[in-house]
Amino acid sequence: MEEVKQIVENIRKGNIAAVYFLMGDEAYFIDRISHFISEHVLTEEEKGFNQVILYGKETSMEDIIGNAKRYPMMSERQVVIVREAQHLSRQIEKLSDYVENPQTSTVLVLCYKFNKLDKRKKLYKTLLKGNAVIFDSKKLYENQVADWIRKMLKGKGYTISHKSAALLVEFLGTDLSRINNELEKLKLVLPKGSEITPETIEKHIGISKDYNNFELRRALGERDFVKATKIMRYFARNPKENPFVVTITLLHSFFAQLLQYHGLHDHSTKHVASSLRINPYFVSEIQTAARNYPMKRVSQIVSYLREMDMKGKGVGAQNLSQEDLLKELLVKIA
Repeated sequence: MEEVKQIVENIRKGNIAAVYFLMGDEAYFIDRISHFISEHVLTEEEKGFNQVILYGKETSMEDIIGNAKRYPMMSERQVVIVREAQHLSRQIEKLSDYVENPQTSTVLVLCYKFNKLDKRKKLYKTLLKGNAVIFDSKKLYENQVADWIRKMLKGKGYTISHKSAALLVEFLGTDLSRINNELEKLKLVLPKGSEITPETIEKHIGISKDYNNFELRRALGERDFVKATKIMRYFARNPKENPFVVTITLLHSFFAQLLQYHGLHDHSTKHVASSLRINPYFVSEIQTAARNYPMKRVSQIVSYLREMDMKGKGVGAQNLSQEDLLKELLVKIA
């Protein structure tokens, strides 16, 4: 994320703000910035007396301001990091007066996760005017996460194919912290310069390279019902690792995209990728499925998928096993 890189680069150059207010829904980027400040603003010798970590649940705004106003000991700066600052939301406006006249030798960092400041109130406006950085950490769209994985790994000296990145997103979702944790495990067992393949992911993370929702979607799109049947049988034997609710949600998303594709006038790769918010790499998969499923048929399947979703939740069907649900699902799509 370019904004994160810019903040980090400014700190490296010594262009350090008095206050960093890190807010928003994506915890990963907030953690990355606060960790960088924690590791790089002070030397190891300076941290003992001049780095303070506070937690929003266990402190008050008065305590935070009191710590921020202290002078550093045998150092040019001190760092005060407030983790879980969102728990101080009712007190947060009290910070306004400090931001108007901050201690120049203090770097105050507030990690305000899963919440945002009210832009109409004094604190936000004061932060904009003062020696402060406001960072709004936004969740990446699902179609952006695979690209983030590839760029992040490239920066660490690794490569990963589009398919492998999509496999990770399909299994791990869009939680960047969770994805990063799994990639860190891979980096422990793979030398720099390695390519992360579906085989690598299967061996070290435990995601089957052949039996997953990504391959099921592709098989159904190609009308390869032999392969789709094998995958669904695998799902039925391993219901905990392959919950029906996840399968039905992803298939509904796929066929809804297919319905949207049929409604487009421009079927060029660039336009389809932009309109459907998918990676251009996967446009050919949509195009293949569109040839196999005309618009009317796709509309029927979307309706069936909604019906199966309700059955999976026990509405209109009682005591159906995952195997029975998957069998019925395949029959309706075929």
